[in-house]
Amino acid sequence: MKVRRCAAIAAALAFALAVAALGVLWAAGQWLSQPAARAIGAAPADFGAHVVRIPLPVSEGAFVAGWFKPGQPQGGAVLLLHGVRSDRTQMLARARFLAAAGYATLLIDLPAHGESSGDRITFGAREGEGVNAALAYLRAQARGERVAVIGVSLGAASTVLALPQPAPDALVLESMFPTIEDAVGNRLVGTLGPAGRHLAPLLLWQPPLRLGVHAADLRPEARLAQWHAPVLIASGSEDRHTPWHETERLFAAAPSPKELWRVEGAAHVDLHAFAPAPYQQRVLAFLAVHLRGAPVGS
Repeated sequence: MKVRRCAAIAAALAFALAVAALGVLWAAGQWLSQPAARAIGAAPADFGAHVVRIPLPVSEGAFVAGWFKPGQPQGGAVLLLHGVRSDRTQMLARARFLAAAGYATLLIDLPAHGESSGDRITFGAREGEGVNAALAYLRAQARGERVAVIGVSLGAASTVLALPQPAPDALVLESMFPTIEDAVGNRLVGTLGPAGRHLAPLLLWQPPLRLGVHAADLRPEARLAQWHAPVLIASGSEDRHTPWHETERLFAAAPSPKELWRVEGAAHVDLHAFAPAPYQQRVLAFLAVHLRGAPVGS
């Protein structure tokens, strides 16, 4: 009788813990998909960009907000895309050195971020609508210029998943996850240890219910093979959200021409802030080749 009672208590505790874990993960899914809205306003006076509001065709009144700064004639143009739960200010330091080099720059808040419209973060699925609209705007403002995209994490994934047409002339992808399954599993392991990976399905079943988005829609690795633009893929050697072997998978999936940059010592951080001089040298050299026709290695 005593053994049965202990077993019943253990089963009840296990059930209670499972329910609690499910509740916590449901709440986490709710928070992760909530909009990251915040007021931003005008660009810093010393940057000299003007505020833009780019309509989205998905619904009446939908838009992405941003800053646009013209560049030098025949200098090229760059769209800059931030990471999840951030906004265009994350890309300002990059925009400054690109503008100083003569590039036109457009920084936007992805849908459901910053000052852009949107009621849910969809981890790259609908954010791509903002990428497509921003690219069309940039091409219209910088007519005849070759265009690149620099995307960080969610910004990179949103671009790859969107498959914009016409495609950008060059692509810089920083700290991008190969699949949503990898992204969720790695973050749970980082928070809860190895057992966290077993909880990943409890988060992954939520996007279809909350967002109408399935895991199969959120696999940039699979979409990369359909790209036909030069790509620079960068990630930190100590990144636990996107470990280096996953970045190598992305590089293998991308068609040539392509470059791979391992930023030694960097975790899942802003790679420009971590290593500003090497970052600027590497990115400017890449853009000079593919936007301005400079010889490779110049």
